[in-house]
Amino acid sequence: MKRSIYIMALGAFGIITTEFGVIGILPAIAREFNISIDTAGWLLSGFALTIALTGPFTTLLTAKINRKVIMCLVLAIFVLSNVLSAFSTSFTMLMIARILPAFLHPVFWAVATVAASKQVEPKDAPKAVSVVLGGLSIATVLGVPITTYIADLFNWQASFLLAGLINLVAFAALVFMVPSMPVTEKTSVQNQLVILRKGQLWVNLVATLIMIAGMFATYGYLAEYLGKISHMSGGQISLMLLLFGGTGIVGNWLTGIALSKNVLLTTRVFLLSLILIHFAAYTFGGLFIPMAIIISIWGFIHTGGFLIGQTRSTSVAPEAPELAASLMVSFGNAGVTLGTLLGGVIITAYGVQEVIWISSLLLLITFGLTFVVVGKKKIVAEEAREEAVEASTTEVNIEEPEQVVVAG
Repeated sequence: MKRSIYIMALGAFGIITTEFGVIGILPAIAREFNISIDTAGWLLSGFALTIALTGPFTTLLTAKINRKVIMCLVLAIFVLSNVLSAFSTSFTMLMIARILPAFLHPVFWAVATVAASKQVEPKDAPKAVSVVLGGLSIATVLGVPITTYIADLFNWQASFLLAGLINLVAFAALVFMVPSMPVTEKTSVQNQLVILRKGQLWVNLVATLIMIAGMFATYGYLAEYLGKISHMSGGQISLMLLLFGGTGIVGNWLTGIALSKNVLLTTRVFLLSLILIHFAAYTFGGLFIPMAIIISIWGFIHTGGFLIGQTRSTSVAPEAPELAASLMVSFGNAGVTLGTLLGGVIITAYGVQEVIWISSLLLLITFGLTFVVVGKKKIVAEEAREEAVEASTTEVNIEEPEQVVVAG
């Protein structure tokens, strides 16, 4: 893997620490501003909703800007956001500071994941993307638990300052260690928008939205769950989040390998496994040691969801991979918003333990959507016709036609 891929993973680590680092400090913020936990949850869901609404547009608007320049700009804004968050004197000010970087968040993901996939052989693209998404896993290993621990040790403001420092380090690494990435493709906006006609893309995007909603309905309130149901202290919750993310790194890496072999089978195994681990958390949530074991398995499974959504979305739209990636980010963050909102409603009405059931239902719906295939015959026919035209107009040796694979 080229060095720039790992640098982009560091940038991913920085922005995910900012986005999800708030998960572990939601209870502290709720106490600070005297608000309910579901209202505090808007710091996560509001961030995600902004991404969902603006992602594809900002990606198209920045399509012709040097890829290194735009990634540096994103990280600089994340640094500013964290500083403003740390000095917020009201919940409204904190919400505004949080939403500020969300507009360009999907641009970084779209650019970084596509750039990583282009620096390796096509068959190794999922592995390269998994390295960048490994920054997400490491953020859950170090970023989320460390911000939680810092808040427990000092205060919630210190957590935002730490996140800002991480983004600053990532910004410096991009500036000084990654070469310029000028845009060489001459693809027009109109040509990119052609992928919006693909029915299978929309099925995969909707499936990604529902899947991530299922993941975050519970994960978004994991600190609250561990505190209320498992009766863990702030330090113990930090350790559990560390364990969750640590196993997630391994899970993300193995998911990348599995996707390189079979996308559909990997997706289905992932969904069924995640449903089972939610049931286990509901059954044994009040027992410390069993819950610690469950958390380690949960983290191992959970993190692969982002890579699965990325792979299924971009694989059916190779003509415009960055737009497809940004659409995945938008739908994924819409899933975060939906999941945290539903989770908050369930917690308010029935208690935090019952949030497990809404997650399981959403994941089961996603599993059903993996059996939906749109326009398969049409896609096969079109690709076969294109191959026939190319063979008739090019003087080359006749070879066996490649198998046409339609992503699930």
